[in-house]
Amino acid sequence: MKKIIAATIGNCVHVAGVYNFLNLAELCGYQTTFLGIGVKPAQLIGALQEAEPDYLALSYRLTPEVAARLFADLKNALQEAGLTGQKLIFGGTPAVAKVAAESGLFTRIFTGEEEESAVVSFLKGEVTSQEVGPGVETLLARMGQKHPYPLLRHHFGLPSLEETVQGVKTIAEAKILDIISLGPDQNAQESFFRPEEMDPKQEGAGGVPLRREEDLLRIYQASRTGNYPLLRCYSGTRDLIKWAELATRTIKNAWAAIPLFWYSQLDGRANRPVAAAVRENQAAMAWYGQRGIPVEVNEAHHWSLRGAPDSVAVAAFYLAAYNAKKAGVRDYIAQLMLNNPPGTSGIMDLGKALAGLELVGRLEDDGFKVYRQIRAGLASLSVKPEVAKGQLAASTVLGLGLSPHIIHVVAYCEAEHLATPPEIIESCGIVHGVLKNYLYDAPDPTLDPRVVRRKDELIAEAELILKAIRELGAAESEDPFTDPETLAQAVALGILDAPQLKGSPVAPGRIKTRMWQGACRLWDEENQRVTGEKERLAGSERSG
Repeated sequence: MKKIIAATIGNCVHVAGVYNFLNLAELCGYQTTFLGIGVKPAQLIGALQEAEPDYLALSYRLTPEVAARLFADLKNALQEAGLTGQKLIFGGTPAVAKVAAESGLFTRIFTGEEEESAVVSFLKGEVTSQEVGPGVETLLARMGQKHPYPLLRHHFGLPSLEETVQGVKTIAEAKILDIISLGPDQNAQESFFRPEEMDPKQEGAGGVPLRREEDLLRIYQASRTGNYPLLRCYSGTRDLIKWAELATRTIKNAWAAIPLFWYSQLDGRANRPVAAAVRENQAAMAWYGQRGIPVEVNEAHHWSLRGAPDSVAVAAFYLAAYNAKKAGVRDYIAQLMLNNPPGTSGIMDLGKALAGLELVGRLEDDGFKVYRQIRAGLASLSVKPEVAKGQLAASTVLGLGLSPHIIHVVAYCEAEHLATPPEIIESCGIVHGVLKNYLYDAPDPTLDPRVVRRKDELIAEAELILKAIRELGAAESEDPFTDPETLAQAVALGILDAPQLKGSPVAPGRIKTRMWQGACRLWDEENQRVTGEKERLAGSERSG
């Protein structure tokens, strides 16, 4: 096992940075020893001779002029002891770090301005996150490089192609983000391959107006700078296989984001009947699965965004992962949108997320791995930037309890307008600040008895929904959970339903919910009380 010994020198008593560094080192597999504060050169030399560590990590955060004398004394002592080949690391303020660099003593110097992912990469003997080059071009490789630091992802797409190309370059050069998710405008998502159907009045609505393959190639080339972020793109709302081929060919799509029921007549973003949408979405999952490209099925949060009870969202979370696995996907990205619906409390949010993860965990095996991705709920953010910044930080702290592999950063401004590169960079900086303070040695909120109680409650409720779907299609299908007709019928009958689907041509929208004690719960309108899935589903059967 590799060893690191650490100390402060001179009369510096500031040890928080040293301890944080040693915590990171332990997570990276090092045996660590803290020698103490104000350690003299003779003691350092004795420790080096006895322990023979891989690194000696020193810290000093006081006066630069004093530091210069300390470094000179240490350098002389090391030379006299014949210890000129040891690897020394220094951590201190930027002013002292400058003096440390001039001393020539240290193989690596940290000023506190680095992201902790850079420290982790150094400890693992890899290039830092700021030095990532074109060799790290897949999601799993990037995860492996940054672990235990999560990857950061952000959505980006402005109504101008030129501004989007320049913005991607600016974000890449900031070296603060690992994945840029391109957001095409609605015309592109629905009609990229049928340009004659595009509505000129909707040019740039909701994202970048991609119109040619060359547009994506330009964006990709713009990203080949800075820390070389990965790129990914929406699946499109129809022609999903064509979109998959295009995105993989042009931007090396890091992973696919595909719905199960949505982008159909259910939400009006495409005119696909629900069963047809499910069938096409499954085919797109299979296309990516055959090529070993990870897949995210962005399903559950769509139900919550429309006011569905948490029980329906958890059941949909499971169905999404189940369909991905059955389609041959091996690496699955489970997106957990927190603060959704707005008003969800932290306790209930974690309980809901853990319920979904526990159900999906039952699917994991040697051929199916689940990676957790958290994000703040856009609808929960204030239009006031100073308030939204706090909400972004708070949501990130909450989500860290779920040990995410990826953090989907939602810019603090997005409740009001599409994020610009400076706003994205600032939002990522906020998240990096949260990670710096909270990623390691934080209390575990998932052990709170109230969280566990809500998790167990939602698992039981979701299992009732899944049982109803299974029984619905048992006579017609060997696997009702993947049968498009059964799934469409589950929506039509209201087994899967949401209040804001009222008026939909394919869903009843008769379910009632209410935010109660921090959770989105089923509501009995007639008796003005919270109810449960057993009672609701019995009513659905009668209605059906």
